[in-house]
Amino acid sequence: MKLSAPIYQLKRRAKLLARTDTIPLHQALDRIAQEEGFTAWSLLASQHETLLPATPMLSQLAEGDLLLIAARPGHGKTLLGLQLLLDAVRESRKATFFTLEYTEQQTMKRIHALPEGEALGEKIEIVTSDEISADYVMRHLAGAPRGTVAVIDYLQILDQQRSKPGLSEQVSALQTFARETGIVLAFISQIDRSFEADGKGLPDLSDVRLPNRLDLTLFSKACFLHNREVQLQHVA
Repeated sequence: MKLSAPIYQLKRRAKLLARTDTIPLHQALDRIAQEEGFTAWSLLASQHETLLPATPMLSQLAEGDLLLIAARPGHGKTLLGLQLLLDAVRESRKATFFTLEYTEQQTMKRIHALPEGEALGEKIEIVTSDEISADYVMRHLAGAPRGTVAVIDYLQILDQQRSKPGLSEQVSALQTFARETGIVLAFISQIDRSFEADGKGLPDLSDVRLPNRLDLTLFSKACFLHNREVQLQHVA
């Protein structure tokens, strides 16, 4: 069933409804879901937030790749990153999720919503330390076997602490680390809100939100998502 609007817009509508009708957000979400033909928001989300490419992304990545996964909120970039880790586990690879956004419990809940998530999700290592940075990631993955897959959530707050190096310096260091170790590093990234007014079908590198300077050609591949479309492209 096709939705009347992207999920992130439906969520905004629910938040506005919760404020105007003075009801809990979960009730507002359910009401919006019912307008879309679902009995509850959980059913709508389970069918429309799981966004997977036709060809598993892992098979299109090489050892040492630096991957950018970018989309506006609610278009599936986090779930795609988690699916990448599940695919790595299925191939008996080490898989690690570094997140500055979610707790371990929240992350596991999202993993369990994916195909085979309940069966394989416990094998994904989840790291939620506030100290996550390039140096932290490299120390944590030191000695990991070639082909290890790690997802970093998310790019724009990697250098949120002033004591850490700038974003460009951190990504450059991680690029060198990935090439030397054969570890695949994927970064979840935000897309600037101005993209929605441009009328393009999918975002591109020019739409990546960059509060701090960063050479995007440091990435070897980029995956863009929007309205259930996915495109993987070579960057450098």
